[in-house]
Amino acid sequence: MGPGTPSPVRILVVDDDPGDVLMIEEALEDSDVEKVIDVVNDGQEAMEFLRRRGRHTAARRPDMILLDLNMPRMDGRQVLGEVKQDEDLRTIPIVVLTTSNADTDIVGSYTLQANAYVTKPIDLDDFNNVVRRIDEFFGRVVVLPKRR
Repeated sequence: MGPGTPSPVRILVVDDDPGDVLMIEEALEDSDVEKVIDVVNDGQEAMEFLRRRGRHTAARRPDMILLDLNMPRMDGRQVLGEVKQDEDLRTIPIVVLTTSNADTDIVGSYTLQANAYVTKPIDLDDFNNVVRRIDEFFGRVVVLPKRR
């Protein structure tokens, strides 16, 4: 990359559903925003990744996190709570991308300082469209905090 070339946007996908992960990855790869995608399957692994522990000692800090709410071991609500209370991690934007459209989950996620809440559409084309829009918005429109 030469001078002035933006570095790729690093996205951490936290989701325990392999089908959803595949659809997210395909939708992200379809856009022309250059990116690096890392995937972890539950909240506990997400925190290890973000804190560079366990098998993630070489992990790179993501520019944004796509976070599912309902996962085993440690769910998305717990991840949100921990990340947003962490002095070092709290500036990473988190988009909750989940099947739930329950008011309690929506309000709860924003209370825990989620940057956006998006319900996963059932229809494949709609799903791709939603993920691409998130990617466009955070990859092109939003100014992300510089990596530390």
